Amino acid sequence: MFDIIADSACDFTPEMAQKMGVEIVPFYVSLDGEHYRKEGKEIAVRDFYQFMVDNPSAYPKTSLASIEDFEEVFRRQAEAGRPTLCLCFTGKMSGCVGSARNARELVLEDYPDAKIEVMDSAAATVTEATMVENAVAIRDAGCTLDEAVTWLEAEKSTNNIFFTVGNLDYLIKGGRIGKVSGRAANLLGIKPMILFKDGEIFSGGVARGRQKSFEKALEQLMNYLDANGGTPDDYRIIVGYGYDEEEGKRLWMQTRAALRARYPAAQCEVGLLQIGSTIAVHTGPYALGMGIMRRWKKQ
Repeated sequence: MFDIIADSACDFTPEMAQKMGVEIVPFYVSLDGEHYRKEGKEIAVRDFYQFMVDNPSAYPKTSLASIEDFEEVFRRQAEAGRPTLCLCFTGKMSGCVGSARNARELVLEDYPDAKIEVMDSAAATVTEATMVENAVAIRDAGCTLDEAVTWLEAEKSTNNIFFTVGNLDYLIKGGRIGKVSGRAANLLGIKPMILFKDGEIFSGGVARGRQKSFEKALEQLMNYLDANGGTPDDYRIIVGYGYDEEEGKRLWMQTRAALRARYPAAQCEVGLLQIGSTIAVHTGPYALGMGIMRRWKKQ
């Protein structure tokens, strides 16, 4: 048996983390660029989104968990002799995995026999959640830490997110899209489709209007399943939403209905999760889409 640590970019609620037996090391959130609070502990995700909606000209920031934050957890694990798997937000967008790896090295100096594995999930928000859920399933089936690491490393490339945003302002601010093309798209009512894979954000095309962007994201999910084989039951699928929970629930229902129509013999389970601050500072308050990763199954 091993223990699971994740950073807060997996967007688990405290209730989810407790139920699954996962400890969360939080990112830090700043609304004014000076004072930082622990995400989910010192500032609720809902309050963070409300600030974004009420202050559209403000651009909140996040800061990664420190070496000291991870060291505190790892040292406690080492003292207890507990094998530990730590899953971190994609290293291509954050130095969080570096903090965790440096903390691991510090703890191993004092506890050289400690078993601590730090993994770059190459994932974010709903796909990091799927990574953690798979890790929990592997742990609960009685597998070893080494077995978990081997499977997760081999399958983490199956992580994909298909999503859209309310407008391009936050992507422009973060330098992920050009100002001229971004503002032109905003004026024309064009909704960008964004693909997250291999730990990075890519263009996923465009759609005209919010509802069309939902349909486009769903189409991309279906294309992924067609290209990779199997049924929805071979994957973990989670719909993620930002500020608007009702909109998230609508997409969740549409996604389940579409999957069940295409795969009538499958159960087509779909999760629903609020996207946290770590991604929202890049996408704004109205990100919406779905993530997918292959599901671990006991042989």
